[in-house]
Amino acid sequence: MPKQIKNIKRITYSGLSIGILILLWQGLSYFGIIDYNLIPPPTKVFSAIVEWAKNGELFQDFFTSIWRALIGLIIGSIIGILIGFLTGRSEKMNLILTPVLNVLKAFPPVAMLPIFITLFGIGDFSKIFSIAFATIFPLWVNTHIGSSTIPVEFIRSARLMSKSELNIFFKVIIPASMNSIIAGFRISIAISFIMLYVSELAGASSGLGYQISSSQLAYRTDMMLGALIVLGLTASMVDFIFNRLIKYVFPWVQLNKVM
Repeated sequence: MPKQIKNIKRITYSGLSIGILILLWQGLSYFGIIDYNLIPPPTKVFSAIVEWAKNGELFQDFFTSIWRALIGLIIGSIIGILIGFLTGRSEKMNLILTPVLNVLKAFPPVAMLPIFITLFGIGDFSKIFSIAFATIFPLWVNTHIGSSTIPVEFIRSARLMSKSELNIFFKVIIPASMNSIIAGFRISIAISFIMLYVSELAGASSGLGYQISSSQLAYRTDMMLGALIVLGLTASMVDFIFNRLIKYVFPWVQLNKVM
């Protein structure tokens, strides 16, 4: 029962804060404090989203974008986690890979997009690759930190009970690193949607980022804000689903109570 009350309380406060923000936005627009044409009120933005949904483009843009984002995120996450375990658990691999990765990490993913387009064209592959590239490094850093800071006593105790390094890896190292990995994954979710928007500005004919860009060029600020809100809600939805999934699959992980 206390857990149910806590969930109701969280939903109530979340809904209240969003409601106050929408009312404030509507009020500022209604009284002319903000320019109606530059920043349309929520009612006009909502009407634009409904119009977008009625012509069928919203769902097409949504599924196109989320497919690109999730594939890029999954590929980048797998690579980042694997490299993180390599550099975190092997001193030799750390010495070999970390200098190169630190250089690559310093390259802004947005600035790398023209190179990816040159190499792979303007199709989906360059967009997915740019998202994957951007999400590798938060997961590499967090996995490296999580796997390299496991107390030595944990490993020694595990070796007394099992001589299999593979068994120790799956039953000790991965669980002990999971908090850091999940923190890196949540950062990567946010970065993947930033890169999704940027990548869809170049050579895309559909997607949420494309809709934002085309609406801005047509001076449809209501549609532009609507598409931006849908993009933000999509990223929040992916993060929410990920959190719920983690609680069921890895119940020992201590997630931030507020988030």
